[in-house]
Order: sequence, then structure tokens, then C-alpha cells
Amino acid sequence: MVSLIGKRKNQVVQFLKKHAVLGLLFLGALTIALFFLVRLTVSTHKWSDTRLTDPSIAGWMTPRYVSRSWQVPPEVVAQALGLEMDGSGRRVTLAELAAQQGRDLDTLIAEVEAVIEAARFHPP
Repeated sequence: MVSLIGKRKNQVVQFLKKHAVLGLLFLGALTIALFFLVRLTVSTHKWSDTRLTDPSIAGWMTPRYVSRSWQVPPEVVAQALGLEMDGSGRRVTLAELAAQQGRDLDTLIAEVEAVIEAARFHPP
């Protein structure tokens, strides 16, 4: 068994001496493949973190944008904002809604975040 391993090792060494360019090309291709494997692993880990994919809610966002970005039904966001789903398709921002309702924007955003959290982790 030992002589078989030694013989195989000698064959590999002889092949690499004979075909040095091919060996270097293989080593380069292996290095590039390893680089992209590490990059894929880091990217997968990074994008699986919901803190990075779920930015904080801001006043410029519309209720539709919030419901789509946080992947909750539009009814959930409408209920949190006290809106009726009448289908008029108005593009009103959260800041405008807060002003119309006489509420503080930060309070409104906190309520929406709480409702979204409940809807995402405790579906009906």
C-alpha cells in the first residue's frame, strides 16, 4: 500500500514537471473557484440577516411600500394606520397620514412596526 502511494505521488510530480503550465493554470482556476465560493458564502450569510433587508420605516414611505417591503398583507398596514381599503389608490406618505390624523410620526411608525412584527411572527 505504501509503495502504491509513493508510486502515485511520483507520477503526479512527474506530470507536474512535464506540464508545469497546465499545473499552474489548474491552480489558478482552483484559486478563482475558491474565491467565488467564499464570496457566495459571505453574501448568503449577509443577505439572510433580516436587519439588513428590512430598513427602518420612514415618513416618506407609502402604506403600500411598507406592506410590500415587509411582506405583510396590505390590510395589516391599513389597519395599523386607520385606513379604509377603498381601492382609490391614493399615494399618501406616512408623514402626510400622521399630519392628517394629528398624530406624531414617530408614534405612528412605532405602531406600524409593532403590527408588522405581530403579523410576521404570528400569522392569523
